[in-house]
Formats: sequence, C-alpha cells, structure tokens
Amino acid sequence: MEDLKINGRLTIEQINSLKEIPIEGINYEQIYIEKEPICPQYIPPDEDLIPSSKRTVVIDPGRICMPFGAMWASVGIHKCIPFVQGAQGCTTYPRYTFSRIFREPVAIATASFHEDAAVFGGRKNLIQGLRNLIYRYRPEVISIITVCSSEIIGDDMEGFLIEAKEELEEEFGPEIHDQVKFVIVHTPSFAGSHVSGYDRAAKAFVQTLAKKRSPNNKVNIIPGMITPGDIREIKHILELMNIDYIMLFDISGTLDCPLRVPQQMPYYPKGGTKVEEIIDMANSVATFALCPDEGGSAAAYLKKRYEVEPVIGPLPLGIHNTDKFVKKLSELTGKPVPEELKDERGILVDAMADTFHYTMGRKVAIVGDPDISAAATRFCCELGMEPVAVMSGTFSKSFAKEVWNACQEYNYNPTIFNGGDMFEWEDYIKKNRVDLILGNSKAVNISKEANVPLVRIGFPVYDRVGYQRRAYVGYRGGEFLLSLIVNTILDAKFPDDRVHQ
Repeated sequence: MEDLKINGRLTIEQINSLKEIPIEGINYEQIYIEKEPICPQYIPPDEDLIPSSKRTVVIDPGRICMPFGAMWASVGIHKCIPFVQGAQGCTTYPRYTFSRIFREPVAIATASFHEDAAVFGGRKNLIQGLRNLIYRYRPEVISIITVCSSEIIGDDMEGFLIEAKEELEEEFGPEIHDQVKFVIVHTPSFAGSHVSGYDRAAKAFVQTLAKKRSPNNKVNIIPGMITPGDIREIKHILELMNIDYIMLFDISGTLDCPLRVPQQMPYYPKGGTKVEEIIDMANSVATFALCPDEGGSAAAYLKKRYEVEPVIGPLPLGIHNTDKFVKKLSELTGKPVPEELKDERGILVDAMADTFHYTMGRKVAIVGDPDISAAATRFCCELGMEPVAVMSGTFSKSFAKEVWNACQEYNYNPTIFNGGDMFEWEDYIKKNRVDLILGNSKAVNISKEANVPLVRIGFPVYDRVGYQRRAYVGYRGGEFLLSLIVNTILDAKFPDDRVHQ
C-alpha cells in the first residue's frame, strides 16, 4: 500500500484497484484528489442566456421546495408532527437540511408513496399513516403537507381526512377529536418555493384553528423563516416594552432546545407555539408579519375574518426597520419605548460611527429570500455601503420596490434580480467589482471563485456552527451583524493587523 501513495496519499483510482479496504479504513486525509477542469479553458456563456427570463431552465436556484417552508412552520408548533403526503424522499431531504442548519433532530412523518399510490391515490397511505402516528407518538397537532406527487394525482385531502377521522374515532374514541388537531397545507413544489410554503402554512393554521373570543390585549407575531436567535431577540424587545404576545411558529424552543436527561419517549421539546395560543390569535390587537412574503397572507386573513389590525413588514433589521417596528408596537399597544431599548439603539449607532471608515463606499452584493435581502439592503445603505446586485431567489411583488426605494434614498441604483437564479447573479459579480457579499451558504462557491469575501446571513447557513443561535434583527442583532461585516472586511482588505492599528 505504501508503494501506491502519491504525496503520501492514495488516488481514487488506486483506492478502487485495492483488493480489499484495510480493516482500519481510509480517511479523507489519506485520499489524494487532483482537481481537473471540465474544459481546457473558461468559455463565457452566451449573453442572451444569462438572464433567467430568457431561459427555460433554472441554473443554480436560490430557493428550495414549497413543502419545506410548511415543515419549518410546523416544527415551530408545540407537539406538532408534520405528515408529508408523498414519497420518502420528500421528508429525507428536509430532515437532512434541518439537521445541517440547526444541528437538531426533527420528526417528520411520511405517507411513503410507492408506485401503487401514484396509480390509485394516497388515501390508504394517509389513513394508515395518521393512525400509526397517533398510536405511537400522541401528537397534539398534525400538519398534513402535500407535495408534487399528491397534488398532481389529485388526492382529495379534505375528503381523505374526513374518512381518516371516522376511522380514528372508531379506534380511539370520540375524544380523539379534542386530543389531536389536523391542519392541511397544500404545497405543490412546482407552484412556489419554501417562502410561499411557509406563507401558506401560516394562513392554513390560523384559518383552521383561530376562533373569536374576548379581547386578549396581545399582539401576534409571525416571524418568518428567521433564526431561533432572531426570535429570542424579538421576544426581548416585546418583554422590554411589557407587551403580551403570541409568537406563531416559535422555533426558538424546538430547533434550539437544551439537551437534558432523562427524556421521556416519545420526546417533544417543551417549546413551540401551543394550540391554545393559535386559537387566541383571533382576539389580538394586531398581527405583525415581520416578513411580508412569509406570513403576510395570515395577517391579511386575520384582518378580513376577525378585524385584527395587520402590520406587514418590513423585517426589523437595522436602524430604520427596527425603529418602524418599535414605533408601531408603541402606537398600537400604548406602551412607551423603554430607556433600555433606546440605549440598545444608541449602542448600535455608536458602533456604526466607530466603523464607518471601514464600511463607507464598499460595494456589496446581496442574495437570499426576498424579505431578508430587502432588509439587509437598507442596513447596508445605513452603513454607507453601496448595494450593486441584490437578488431574491423567490419572486416577490414587494421586493423590487422595497429595495429600490431604500437605495434611492441614498442615491444608489442597484441591479435587482427578482426571482432570478444564482447563475445570472454570479455573472454580474464576476463582471463588476464587488467588495463584499451578504448571503447564505449557497453563495460560498461563488464567493471563492470571484474572490469576494462572504458574510453569511439568511437561510440556509449550513457550513458554520452556531449561526442559528445568533440574532441579526433588532438593535442588538444589528450590532452583531455590523461586527460580522466589519471583521470580514478587515480580514479581506487588511490582512496585516499593523496596517490599521
């Protein structure tokens, strides 16, 4: 085996030629991989094919499937298990993605479609699956999430659920209807992305569960697909202002929960939004959908059905957006803005003043979901940075206008990619000078190829540890994000510490 080594390592061909693998195995440090270009030289793409609007294919999408957003929302409900009406792969990938981002196990059930379900429908799979789920795990809520296959074959989910409830009542008794709530979320992947999946789930939960009772003097918060750290920061602001609230899809207690033993089986995290809280959302003073594209539909429904005042965006990231959030909270609840919160704002302003000579004039490219990309654009403007290429992987009716209005206030004219793919955004970066990228982990390879430093923000961030526990929203979150931006600039532009001492 020693004779086969090149530079102390084995090539892939040599490993394949071995008669048997050593009992101790072969680790990555022993493998020699020589990277060879696919073609001898770089061939620029046809200019007519770069805009995604001129192509019938998507190259390197900046989004994932709609059911994922509904699953994200569902795992933020206390003792809720998502049940995916589809094949096993439709749950395997989301579970893997949740584990990569949050480093937490996530329970997602599946109807386990095979060829017979594709031909005869998924009725039998749904009824048996729900029965097994209730028998083994005793959840309080089951969200039934459709996927491409179940939508294409035309599964009558509402009709199937009626039959399932009748069979469940025969086996478990009539009290089963009080013990378990069912919410159907239609999420055909071909009709949208994870952003619209979360939005549909938010509307489905309040449509199914919210009920009018007496006023509760609370505010509803629909956070969108932000981190557990972000949700904790929103709670911090509300608690400082002494405002009672209902946090829908509270993943801060389900996707970032303490490890304590012993644990009972089946195990459920103690966090998450309780069913009683969702029922009570119809009686609140207002609904704040922090991300317009991820919860705005639910806020609009609560307004139309129960006259609950909607406040739809923007995401409270940076000075301007957080100011709007805090002022609106104070206006609707009559609670004054506390001195401690004003001090937090002042600390962020002071940090911006301390570091403006590093951020001023830097050209930045931004990519992510529409709400966080728009909010990050405004924050970059506040830091004196110039957004030059801003992309949302999901098309949004409000995204382009919000980005453009923010940039116009600072006399910037960015190129906006609304619902585009990473291919055309990457092409722009390689042709135009950019000092910094703000984006998720899907921008890592582009950052390396273009030799532009990356600040990770948004969804998904799977190649770093601990980012899900950090807050980017609010004044304290803005201070943390500012530190990330400045330190990244220092590493890239001032590699020798003596230069900037």
